[in-house]
Amino acid sequence: MLSKIPIGLEKVEKGNLDKEILRVGIIAELDAINLYEQMAAMTESENIRKVLLDIAKEEKAHVGEFQALLLKEDREQEKELEEGRKEAEELTR
Repeated sequence: MLSKIPIGLEKVEKGNLDKEILRVGIIAELDAINLYEQMAAMTESENIRKVLLDIAKEEKAHVGEFQALLLKEDREQEKELEEGRKEAEELTR
């Protein structure tokens, strides 16, 4: 993983462990997306580009899976995500 997990998961309170595991999963998938898209932009091979972008797309679905689980586990996250969506919508009208 390119990003570094800021703390060891063994130090996380048991009640928060699942939420942190899901967040680490999201970080790993975002790293993978960035890596595959950057490599796709660098290659001169159309076949390699197509495969890399297809894999990046699959990783985006994985982000969605982790996020869906996180929103079930962390209601505050769900509320704040909606607040952020509303703020972005207001700012970009």
